[in-house]
Amino acid sequence: METATTLSASKGVSVMPALLRVVYLNKDYEQSIKFIERFGDQLQIEYFDNMVDALKMLEDHYPADAVIASLDAGGKPLLEAIHNSPWLRKIPTILTVNKITPEMLREARRMKVDDVFPSNFDRGDLMIRLHYFVKRQHYAAMKASEKVSVLHVQTPLWKRALDMTVTGAALLALSPLLLIIAALIKLDSRGPVVYKSKRVGAGYKIFELYKFRTMRTDADQLIKKMASLNMYNKEELKTDQKQISLCDQCMDRGTCSHLLFLDGEQVCEKQYHQEKEAKAAFMKFQNDPRITRIGRFLRNTSLDELPQLYNIFRGDMSLVGNRPLPLYEAEKLTTDEHILRFAGPAGLTGLWQVTKRGKGKQEMSEEERIKLDITYVQNFSFRMDLSIILKTIPALLQSENV
Repeated sequence: METATTLSASKGVSVMPALLRVVYLNKDYEQSIKFIERFGDQLQIEYFDNMVDALKMLEDHYPADAVIASLDAGGKPLLEAIHNSPWLRKIPTILTVNKITPEMLREARRMKVDDVFPSNFDRGDLMIRLHYFVKRQHYAAMKASEKVSVLHVQTPLWKRALDMTVTGAALLALSPLLLIIAALIKLDSRGPVVYKSKRVGAGYKIFELYKFRTMRTDADQLIKKMASLNMYNKEELKTDQKQISLCDQCMDRGTCSHLLFLDGEQVCEKQYHQEKEAKAAFMKFQNDPRITRIGRFLRNTSLDELPQLYNIFRGDMSLVGNRPLPLYEAEKLTTDEHILRFAGPAGLTGLWQVTKRGKGKQEMSEEERIKLDITYVQNFSFRMDLSIILKTIPALLQSENV
Protein backbone atom coordinates (compact mmCIF):
# COMPACT_ATOMS: atom_id res chain seq x y z
CA MET A 1 0.00 0.00 0.00
CA GLU A 2 1.37 3.41 -0.89
CA THR A 3 2.02 6.01 1.75
CA ALA A 4 0.90 9.61 1.60
CA THR A 5 3.19 11.91 -0.32
CA THR A 6 3.10 15.63 -1.01
CA LEU A 7 2.01 17.43 -4.11
CA SER A 8 4.51 20.21 -3.55
CA ALA A 9 7.23 20.16 -0.94
CA SER A 10 7.23 23.92 -0.75
CA LYS A 11 3.49 24.21 -0.19
CA GLY A 12 3.10 20.99 1.81
CA VAL A 13 -0.17 19.95 0.22
CA SER A 14 -0.91 16.42 1.40
CA VAL A 15 -2.02 13.73 -1.00
CA MET A 16 -4.46 10.97 -0.18
CA PRO A 17 -2.90 7.46 -0.16
CA ALA A 18 -3.82 5.50 -3.27
CA LEU A 19 -6.29 3.03 -1.74
CA LEU A 20 -7.65 0.42 -4.11
CA ARG A 21 -11.02 1.59 -5.41
CA VAL A 22 -13.88 -0.85 -5.83
CA VAL A 23 -17.45 -0.58 -7.03
CA TYR A 24 -19.56 -2.75 -4.71
CA LEU A 25 -23.08 -3.83 -5.72
CA ASN A 26 -25.34 -5.42 -3.12
CA LYS A 27 -29.01 -5.01 -2.16
CA ASP A 28 -28.57 -6.65 1.25
CA TYR A 29 -27.82 -3.71 3.53
CA GLU A 30 -26.64 -5.91 6.42
CA GLN A 31 -24.10 -7.64 4.19
CA SER A 32 -23.08 -4.23 2.88
CA ILE A 33 -22.47 -2.90 6.40
CA LYS A 34 -20.35 -5.94 7.23
CA PHE A 35 -18.38 -5.53 4.00
CA ILE A 36 -17.66 -1.85 4.70
CA GLU A 37 -16.80 -2.62 8.34
CA ARG A 38 -14.34 -5.31 7.27
CA PHE A 39 -12.69 -3.66 4.26
CA GLY A 40 -13.41 0.06 4.70
CA ASP A 41 -9.93 0.76 6.10
CA GLN A 42 -8.24 -0.92 3.12
CA LEU A 43 -10.48 0.04 0.21
CA GLN A 44 -12.20 3.09 -1.20
CA ILE A 45 -15.67 1.59 -1.60
CA GLU A 46 -18.31 3.04 -3.90
CA TYR A 47 -21.50 1.28 -2.83
CA PHE A 48 -24.61 0.78 -5.00
CA ASP A 49 -27.83 -1.14 -4.54
CA ASN A 50 -28.73 -1.28 -8.26
CA MET A 51 -26.76 -2.09 -11.41
CA VAL A 52 -27.95 0.94 -13.41
CA ASP A 53 -26.30 3.46 -11.07
CA ALA A 54 -23.18 1.30 -10.72
CA LEU A 55 -22.76 1.04 -14.49
CA LYS A 56 -23.34 4.77 -14.94
CA MET A 57 -20.64 5.51 -12.37
CA LEU A 58 -18.16 3.38 -14.28
CA GLU A 59 -19.13 4.91 -17.63
CA ASP A 60 -18.62 8.39 -16.15
CA HIS A 61 -14.88 7.69 -15.90
CA TYR A 62 -14.73 6.35 -12.34
CA PRO A 63 -11.42 4.42 -12.52
CA ALA A 64 -12.24 1.38 -10.40
CA ASP A 65 -9.57 -1.21 -9.61
CA ALA A 66 -12.27 -3.88 -9.45
CA VAL A 67 -16.03 -4.44 -9.46
CA ILE A 68 -17.57 -6.66 -6.78
CA ALA A 69 -21.19 -7.57 -7.51
CA SER A 70 -23.73 -9.72 -5.72
CA LEU A 71 -25.60 -12.21 -7.88
CA ASP A 72 -28.85 -11.40 -6.04
CA ALA A 73 -28.47 -7.65 -6.71
CA GLY A 74 -28.18 -7.88 -10.49
CA GLY A 75 -24.50 -8.81 -10.50
CA LYS A 76 -24.80 -11.00 -13.57
CA PRO A 77 -26.21 -8.33 -15.95
CA LEU A 78 -23.79 -5.74 -14.52
CA LEU A 79 -20.72 -7.89 -15.12
CA GLU A 80 -21.98 -8.89 -18.57
CA ALA A 81 -22.48 -5.21 -19.43
CA ILE A 82 -18.93 -4.47 -18.26
CA HIS A 83 -17.42 -7.27 -20.34
CA ASN A 84 -19.42 -6.19 -23.39
CA SER A 85 -18.24 -2.59 -23.08
CA PRO A 86 -15.15 -1.74 -25.15
CA TRP A 87 -14.04 0.77 -22.50
CA LEU A 88 -14.71 -1.25 -19.35
CA ARG A 89 -14.13 -4.87 -20.26
CA LYS A 90 -10.65 -5.06 -18.72
CA ILE A 91 -11.82 -4.06 -15.24
CA PRO A 92 -11.29 -7.04 -12.91
CA THR A 93 -14.65 -8.43 -11.78
CA ILE A 94 -15.71 -10.51 -8.78
CA LEU A 95 -19.11 -12.17 -8.40
CA THR A 96 -20.42 -12.87 -4.87
CA VAL A 97 -22.93 -15.67 -4.28
CA ASN A 98 -24.60 -17.17 -1.22
CA LYS A 99 -23.34 -20.65 -2.13
CA ILE A 100 -20.53 -21.60 -4.49
CA THR A 101 -21.42 -24.64 -6.59
CA PRO A 102 -19.78 -26.30 -9.62
CA GLU A 103 -22.66 -25.03 -11.78
CA MET A 104 -22.09 -21.48 -10.52
CA LEU A 105 -18.35 -21.69 -11.25
CA ARG A 106 -19.07 -22.87 -14.81
CA GLU A 107 -21.49 -19.96 -15.27
CA ALA A 108 -18.88 -17.54 -13.90
CA ARG A 109 -16.31 -18.81 -16.39
CA ARG A 110 -18.82 -18.34 -19.20
CA MET A 111 -19.35 -14.76 -18.00
CA LYS A 112 -15.54 -14.26 -17.96
CA VAL A 113 -15.66 -13.27 -14.30
CA ASP A 114 -12.19 -13.06 -12.71
CA ASP A 115 -13.21 -14.68 -9.44
CA VAL A 116 -16.15 -15.86 -7.31
CA PHE A 117 -16.41 -15.26 -3.55
CA PRO A 118 -19.05 -16.19 -0.99
CA SER A 119 -21.21 -13.22 -0.01
CA ASN A 120 -19.77 -13.14 3.51
CA PHE A 121 -16.16 -13.51 2.27
CA ASP A 122 -15.49 -16.32 4.76
CA ARG A 123 -13.40 -18.18 2.16
CA GLY A 124 -10.41 -16.83 0.27
CA ASP A 125 -8.52 -13.58 0.79
CA LEU A 126 -10.12 -10.67 -1.06
CA MET A 127 -7.24 -8.23 -0.54
CA ILE A 128 -4.64 -10.67 -1.87
CA ARG A 129 -6.81 -11.22 -4.94
CA LEU A 130 -7.30 -7.48 -5.53
CA HIS A 131 -3.58 -6.79 -5.24
CA TYR A 132 -2.94 -9.60 -7.72
CA PHE A 133 -5.23 -7.83 -10.21
CA VAL A 134 -3.17 -4.65 -9.78
CA LYS A 135 0.12 -6.53 -10.25
CA ARG A 136 -1.29 -8.17 -13.38
CA GLN A 137 -2.09 -4.76 -14.84
CA HIS A 138 1.38 -3.45 -13.96
CA TYR A 139 2.96 -6.45 -15.68
CA ALA A 140 0.93 -5.71 -18.83
CA ALA A 141 2.02 -2.06 -18.54
CA MET A 142 5.68 -3.07 -18.31
CA LYS A 143 5.43 -5.22 -21.44
CA ALA A 144 3.60 -2.46 -23.32
CA SER A 145 6.20 0.10 -22.23
CA GLU A 146 8.92 -2.08 -23.76
CA LYS A 147 7.01 -2.06 -27.05
CA VAL A 148 6.61 1.72 -27.04
CA SER A 149 10.23 2.42 -26.02
CA VAL A 150 11.45 1.66 -29.57
CA LEU A 151 9.34 4.61 -30.80
CA HIS A 152 11.51 7.06 -28.79
CA VAL A 153 8.61 9.14 -27.49
CA GLN A 154 9.65 12.73 -26.77
CA THR A 155 7.76 15.95 -26.16
CA PRO A 156 8.86 18.72 -28.58
CA LEU A 157 10.41 21.77 -26.99
CA TRP A 158 7.66 24.09 -28.27
CA LYS A 159 4.99 21.88 -26.71
CA ARG A 160 6.75 21.70 -23.36
CA ALA A 161 7.29 25.46 -23.38
CA LEU A 162 3.60 26.06 -24.15
CA ASP A 163 2.53 23.70 -21.35
CA MET A 164 4.80 25.31 -18.76
CA THR A 165 3.88 28.85 -19.78
CA VAL A 166 0.12 28.32 -19.79
CA THR A 167 -0.11 26.12 -16.70
CA GLY A 168 2.41 28.20 -14.79
CA ALA A 169 0.37 31.34 -15.44
CA ALA A 170 -2.87 29.46 -14.66
CA LEU A 171 -1.56 28.13 -11.36
CA LEU A 172 -0.48 31.63 -10.32
CA ALA A 173 -3.75 33.22 -11.41
CA LEU A 174 -5.86 30.50 -9.82
CA SER A 175 -3.81 30.18 -6.63
CA PRO A 176 -6.40 32.11 -4.53
CA LEU A 177 -9.15 29.78 -5.80
CA LEU A 178 -6.98 26.71 -5.20
CA LEU A 179 -6.29 27.84 -1.63
CA ILE A 180 -9.98 28.52 -1.01
CA ILE A 181 -10.95 25.07 -2.33
CA ALA A 182 -8.22 23.44 -0.22
CA ALA A 183 -9.47 25.29 2.88
CA LEU A 184 -13.09 24.29 2.18
CA ILE A 185 -12.11 20.64 1.76
CA LYS A 186 -10.27 20.75 5.09
CA LEU A 187 -13.16 22.47 6.85
CA ASP A 188 -15.74 20.14 5.33
CA SER A 189 -14.09 16.85 6.37
CA ARG A 190 -10.91 15.46 7.81
CA GLY A 191 -8.29 14.08 5.45
CA PRO A 192 -5.83 15.11 2.73
CA VAL A 193 -6.70 17.82 0.20
CA VAL A 194 -5.64 15.88 -2.89
CA TYR A 195 -5.84 12.24 -3.95
CA LYS A 196 -4.01 10.50 -6.74
CA SER A 197 -4.98 7.93 -9.34
CA LYS A 198 -2.66 5.84 -11.51
CA ARG A 199 -2.89 6.61 -15.22
CA VAL A 200 -0.96 5.62 -18.36
CA GLY A 201 0.52 8.43 -20.42
CA ALA A 202 3.08 8.98 -23.18
CA GLY A 203 5.38 6.05 -23.81
CA TYR A 204 3.08 3.94 -21.63
CA LYS A 205 4.57 5.62 -18.59
CA ILE A 206 2.46 5.21 -15.44
CA PHE A 207 2.05 8.40 -13.42
CA GLU A 208 -0.10 9.69 -10.56
CA LEU A 209 -2.98 11.90 -11.72
CA TYR A 210 -3.95 14.48 -9.09
CA LYS A 211 -7.46 15.59 -8.18
CA PHE A 212 -9.03 17.41 -5.27
CA ARG A 213 -10.44 14.96 -2.75
CA THR A 214 -14.23 14.76 -3.00
CA MET A 215 -14.81 11.78 -0.71
CA ARG A 216 -14.61 11.32 3.04
CA THR A 217 -11.75 9.29 4.50
CA ASP A 218 -13.61 8.32 7.69
CA ALA A 219 -16.81 7.02 6.09
CA ASP A 220 -16.09 3.48 7.29
CA GLN A 221 -16.06 4.72 10.89
CA LEU A 222 -19.45 6.35 10.42
CA ILE A 223 -20.82 3.13 8.93
CA LYS A 224 -19.53 1.22 11.95
CA LYS A 225 -21.41 3.58 14.25
CA MET A 226 -24.56 3.02 12.22
CA ALA A 227 -24.00 -0.73 12.37
CA SER A 228 -23.95 -0.57 16.16
CA LEU A 229 -27.48 0.84 16.31
CA ASN A 230 -30.23 -1.54 17.35
CA MET A 231 -32.05 -1.28 14.04
CA TYR A 232 -29.05 -2.87 12.27
CA ASN A 233 -28.37 -5.53 14.88
CA LYS A 234 -30.43 -8.66 14.37
CA GLU A 235 -29.84 -10.04 17.83
CA GLU A 236 -30.99 -6.86 19.52
CA LEU A 237 -33.94 -6.65 17.17
CA LYS A 238 -35.00 -10.10 18.25
CA THR A 239 -34.47 -9.29 21.95
CA ASP A 240 -36.43 -6.04 21.86
CA GLN A 241 -38.91 -7.09 19.18
CA LYS A 242 -42.00 -6.61 21.31
CA GLN A 243 -40.87 -3.24 22.59
CA ILE A 244 -40.12 -1.74 19.17
CA SER A 245 -42.82 -3.42 17.07
CA LEU A 246 -46.03 -3.21 19.12
CA CYS A 247 -48.19 -0.11 19.39
CA ASP A 248 -49.86 0.83 22.71
CA GLN A 249 -53.03 -1.05 21.81
CA CYS A 250 -51.13 -4.20 20.90
CA MET A 251 -48.97 -3.91 24.02
CA ASP A 252 -52.12 -4.04 26.18
CA ARG A 253 -53.19 -7.23 24.41
CA GLY A 254 -49.72 -8.74 24.39
CA THR A 255 -50.11 -9.73 20.75
CA CYS A 256 -50.10 -8.02 17.37
CA SER A 257 -53.51 -7.29 15.89
CA HIS A 258 -52.17 -6.32 12.44
CA LEU A 259 -50.40 -9.31 10.91
CA LEU A 260 -49.15 -9.54 7.35
CA PHE A 261 -48.50 -12.77 5.50
CA LEU A 262 -45.23 -12.54 3.52
CA ASP A 263 -43.51 -15.56 1.98
CA GLY A 264 -45.64 -17.91 4.07
CA GLU A 265 -44.73 -16.24 7.37
CA GLN A 266 -46.68 -14.02 9.76
CA VAL A 267 -45.05 -10.61 10.13
CA CYS A 268 -46.15 -7.70 12.29
CA GLU A 269 -47.18 -4.90 9.94
CA LYS A 270 -45.69 -2.21 12.16
CA GLN A 271 -42.39 -4.05 12.45
CA TYR A 272 -42.37 -4.63 8.68
CA HIS A 273 -42.68 -0.89 8.02
CA GLN A 274 -40.03 -0.10 10.65
CA GLU A 275 -37.58 -2.43 8.92
CA LYS A 276 -38.36 -0.83 5.55
CA GLU A 277 -37.68 2.60 7.05
CA ALA A 278 -34.44 1.31 8.59
CA LYS A 279 -33.30 0.02 5.22
CA ALA A 280 -34.24 3.30 3.53
CA ALA A 281 -32.29 5.19 6.20
CA PHE A 282 -29.23 3.09 5.51
CA MET A 283 -29.53 3.50 1.76
CA LYS A 284 -29.68 7.26 2.28
CA PHE A 285 -26.88 7.19 4.80
CA GLN A 286 -24.52 5.15 2.64
CA ASN A 287 -24.51 7.90 0.00
CA ASP A 288 -23.62 10.63 2.49
CA PRO A 289 -20.17 9.51 3.70
CA ARG A 290 -18.85 8.70 0.25
CA ILE A 291 -19.01 12.22 -1.18
CA THR A 292 -18.51 15.35 0.88
CA ARG A 293 -20.71 18.43 0.55
CA ILE A 294 -17.95 20.45 -1.10
CA GLY A 295 -16.96 17.32 -3.07
CA ARG A 296 -20.34 17.12 -4.76
CA PHE A 297 -19.99 20.76 -5.86
CA LEU A 298 -16.44 20.20 -7.10
CA ARG A 299 -17.50 17.20 -9.17
CA ASN A 300 -20.50 18.96 -10.70
CA THR A 301 -18.35 21.94 -11.71
CA SER A 302 -15.24 19.89 -12.66
CA LEU A 303 -13.19 22.01 -10.25
CA ASP A 304 -11.85 18.80 -8.75
CA GLU A 305 -9.78 18.46 -11.95
CA LEU A 306 -7.75 21.65 -11.34
CA PRO A 307 -4.77 19.88 -9.72
CA GLN A 308 -4.12 18.30 -13.11
CA LEU A 309 -2.60 21.63 -14.06
CA TYR A 310 0.24 20.61 -11.77
CA ASN A 311 0.54 17.30 -13.66
CA ILE A 312 0.98 19.29 -16.86
CA PHE A 313 3.45 21.72 -15.30
CA ARG A 314 5.68 18.89 -14.05
CA GLY A 315 5.56 17.11 -17.43
CA ASP A 316 3.36 14.08 -16.68
CA MET A 317 0.97 15.15 -19.41
CA SER A 318 0.28 18.02 -21.79
CA LEU A 319 -2.51 20.52 -22.39
CA VAL A 320 -3.37 18.70 -25.62
CA GLY A 321 -2.87 15.00 -26.25
CA ASN A 322 -4.47 11.60 -25.93
CA ARG A 323 -6.52 10.98 -22.79
CA PRO A 324 -4.43 9.37 -20.01
CA LEU A 325 -6.06 6.01 -19.39
CA PRO A 326 -6.67 3.95 -16.26
CA LEU A 327 -4.55 0.80 -16.23
CA TYR A 328 -7.47 -1.49 -17.02
CA GLU A 329 -8.37 0.56 -20.09
CA ALA A 330 -4.81 0.96 -21.34
CA GLU A 331 -4.17 -2.78 -21.02
CA LYS A 332 -6.45 -3.64 -23.94
CA LEU A 333 -4.62 -1.23 -26.29
CA THR A 334 -1.27 -3.00 -26.19
CA THR A 335 -1.67 -4.73 -29.56
CA ASP A 336 0.57 -3.72 -32.47
CA GLU A 337 -2.22 -1.86 -34.28
CA HIS A 338 -3.17 0.20 -31.21
CA ILE A 339 0.08 0.73 -29.31
CA LEU A 340 0.96 3.77 -31.46
CA ARG A 341 -1.65 5.87 -29.58
CA PHE A 342 0.84 5.92 -26.65
CA ALA A 343 3.60 7.33 -28.84
CA GLY A 344 2.22 10.83 -28.32
CA PRO A 345 1.70 12.93 -25.20
CA ALA A 346 -1.20 12.42 -22.81
CA GLY A 347 -3.41 15.47 -22.61
CA LEU A 348 -6.11 17.31 -20.73
CA THR A 349 -8.04 17.61 -23.99
CA GLY A 350 -7.54 16.00 -27.37
CA LEU A 351 -8.60 15.46 -30.95
CA TRP A 352 -11.47 13.00 -30.40
CA GLN A 353 -13.02 15.14 -27.66
CA VAL A 354 -13.51 18.05 -30.06
CA THR A 355 -14.26 15.86 -33.10
CA LYS A 356 -17.26 14.06 -31.61
CA ARG A 357 -19.75 16.92 -31.91
CA GLY A 358 -18.36 18.03 -35.25
CA LYS A 359 -19.23 14.66 -36.77
CA GLY A 360 -22.78 15.01 -35.46
CA LYS A 361 -22.66 11.64 -33.72
CA GLN A 362 -24.22 10.82 -30.39
CA GLU A 363 -21.60 8.17 -29.69
CA MET A 364 -18.12 7.46 -31.01
CA SER A 365 -16.91 3.89 -31.31
CA GLU A 366 -13.77 2.65 -29.63
CA GLU A 367 -12.08 2.11 -32.97
CA GLU A 368 -12.87 5.67 -34.07
CA ARG A 369 -11.37 7.10 -30.87
CA ILE A 370 -8.19 5.06 -31.27
CA LYS A 371 -7.83 6.11 -34.91
CA LEU A 372 -8.18 9.77 -33.91
CA ASP A 373 -5.59 9.26 -31.13
CA ILE A 374 -3.19 7.77 -33.66
CA THR A 375 -3.97 10.57 -36.14
CA TYR A 376 -3.03 13.12 -33.47
CA VAL A 377 0.25 11.30 -32.69
CA GLN A 378 1.21 11.32 -36.37
CA ASN A 379 0.21 14.91 -37.14
CA PHE A 380 0.25 17.11 -34.02
CA SER A 381 1.75 20.57 -34.37
CA PHE A 382 1.57 23.97 -32.67
CA ARG A 383 -1.22 25.04 -35.02
CA MET A 384 -3.16 21.82 -34.43
CA ASP A 385 -2.82 22.11 -30.64
CA LEU A 386 -4.00 25.72 -30.70
CA SER A 387 -7.02 24.73 -32.81
CA ILE A 388 -7.96 21.95 -30.37
CA ILE A 389 -7.65 24.29 -27.38
CA LEU A 390 -9.96 26.81 -29.03
CA LYS A 391 -12.49 24.09 -29.90
CA THR A 392 -12.41 22.60 -26.40
CA ILE A 393 -14.19 25.54 -24.77
CA PRO A 394 -17.44 25.25 -26.78
CA ALA A 395 -17.20 21.44 -26.56
CA LEU A 396 -17.24 21.68 -22.76
CA LEU A 397 -20.48 23.67 -22.95
CA GLN A 398 -22.27 20.87 -24.79
CA SER A 399 -24.69 18.79 -22.79
CA GLU A 400 -22.83 15.55 -23.46
CA ASN A 401 -19.76 14.45 -21.60
CA VAL A 402 -16.95 14.73 -24.11
